[in-house]
Amino acid sequence: MGSRLQYIVYMRRREGCKGGNGFTLIELLLVIAILGILAGIAVPLFLGERSKAMHTEAKSNLEAIRLLEEQYFSENGNYGPDGTYRYRVGDTSIQALLPGFQPGDVNALRFDYTLVISNNGTQFVATAVGRTGSPVDGATFSIDQDNNRMGF
Repeated sequence: MGSRLQYIVYMRRREGCKGGNGFTLIELLLVIAILGILAGIAVPLFLGERSKAMHTEAKSNLEAIRLLEEQYFSENGNYGPDGTYRYRVGDTSIQALLPGFQPGDVNALRFDYTLVISNNGTQFVATAVGRTGSPVDGATFSIDQDNNRMGF
């Protein structure tokens, strides 16, 4: 009896090898459509997270400027001489005022930073603007002496 069962299993497997066990065109198209839908959902989510990560550069550097300005104020009684200071290619004057500001290589950053001190050194606004042609082109964030944040 056991050999008869083995023979039937053998014959069915052998018949299956002659065709009929592959995928149909409809099944393949259905799988491709499902993968396309999943990719259509996943890719925009991934790109959104990438953009958020790039914005973190600006937010952390602006917070560093604010903390350094508060330290400067506690030591000098003001935020510095009135004027506009920058950290971008060709101008790193923020570091001349706040030597502790170390955001990284000016050429590798995705944002340009501007610090405007006004009202006899009693007010400041620090701004980060995404560099032209970078993935964050046009993104703008700012923070002031009262820790008011824009774009965060």
